[in-house]
Amino acid sequence: MRIVIIGAGEIGFRVAQRLSMENKDVVIIDKNAEALQRVNDHLDVQTILGSGSSPVLLEQAGIQNAELFLAVTASDEINLTACLFARALAPGITKLARVRSQEYLRHKAVLTREVLNIAHVINPDEEVVRSMERMLDIPGALEVNHFAAGRVNLIGVRVCEQSPLIGLKLMDIPERCRDSRFIVAAIVRSEELLIPAGGDVVLKEDIVYFICERTQTQNVLSLFNPCSSKIRDVVIVGGGSVGQLAALALEKKGFSIKLVEKDPERCRHLAEKLDRAVVLQGDGSDGDLLREENIRDMDVLLALTGSEETNILISLLAKSLGVGKTITRINKFAYVPLARTIGLENVISPRISAVSTILRHVRRGKVISSVPIKNEEAEALEAVALEHSSIVNRPIKELRFPNGALILCVIRGDEVQIPDGDSVIKPKDRIIILSTRKNIERVEQALEVKLEYL
Repeated sequence: MRIVIIGAGEIGFRVAQRLSMENKDVVIIDKNAEALQRVNDHLDVQTILGSGSSPVLLEQAGIQNAELFLAVTASDEINLTACLFARALAPGITKLARVRSQEYLRHKAVLTREVLNIAHVINPDEEVVRSMERMLDIPGALEVNHFAAGRVNLIGVRVCEQSPLIGLKLMDIPERCRDSRFIVAAIVRSEELLIPAGGDVVLKEDIVYFICERTQTQNVLSLFNPCSSKIRDVVIVGGGSVGQLAALALEKKGFSIKLVEKDPERCRHLAEKLDRAVVLQGDGSDGDLLREENIRDMDVLLALTGSEETNILISLLAKSLGVGKTITRINKFAYVPLARTIGLENVISPRISAVSTILRHVRRGKVISSVPIKNEEAEALEAVALEHSSIVNRPIKELRFPNGALILCVIRGDEVQIPDGDSVIKPKDRIIILSTRKNIERVEQALEVKLEYL
């Protein structure tokens, strides 16, 4: 599979890194020589120096033989121009473009259907706000991912000391929790990702990833973390594009919001755009200001400035002042595990969200969605079971799935099944699979073609 990527920044580099590890044929074009040198130093991919909007360079990259085209530079104009030439040079290629300007996004139909035929327009700001909304909708969750149009949730939660499941083997949980149908997909223990077996035991402070129907989410979550409480009062620090989008989204959901922003002109703009949120001019990293605004009485603080260093400091300050939950915006991939190490577990990243969206379009077989787990050490895939694939019409216990890959859920029409070993996948079922990174390629093969052995 040949993939052409325009832009060697954080998103382009991360996607190329993932795909090169899976033996995909990747070409990156960028006009920044230093960015390309970083790629050459770390990745086994082809690089071309120059503008990705050049049709000559696109031809040089072999776009006519490529299956996927990713335009992910920091410039909307370069991305859109590159897609225009990609459509002309390779009419059948699947195109994804990163676009941030609301002026362009207001005319998304023109980009996706009428002119450029872009398969998916990626707006990192909107992606990260959606991630934030999911966290606030399900208090106590560290990570929330939706599948099957929102009917199934994959939740990450830290096991608190009041959990009734501590000390239980996974195989014994169904007998103890007959009213809650779910399956534990993965456990993170001491920063190590475990794909668990029935004999594994739930321990305090584990981060457990479980999957269940949406209607069961709160019941199951309370089994692992009965300590969480409902969120009503929110303070947002940072009134840029992400902060504004977050405030608008949370207003619609009925949250009580205070928004702190330094820039007086930006504060006036926000006051005009928001209906009920209280806009405060000031420095969100000022402890005196946060105390004056009774920060300890707020349910959650969202640190959404454009500086991840500032967001980390604000979140730590808020925690020291008594805020129970913080959500921290971080752009650089390298900072995400660092933030979690120092106790900032609820992290949202526009770039990680963008990479997740891109991977969905890369996967072979009929993959509908894809989300990374635990710093991309594993991946959850939602796919349609094809009639000719090797996973249909056989009990799951007879499938020769590689170690580190689990079938978590089967959706057949209106029915959601948490499968066991005797469950049988039928053609056209939607299935959700968790796989470690090293086994993704073999899982893709199982979804795509009939094999004698997995």
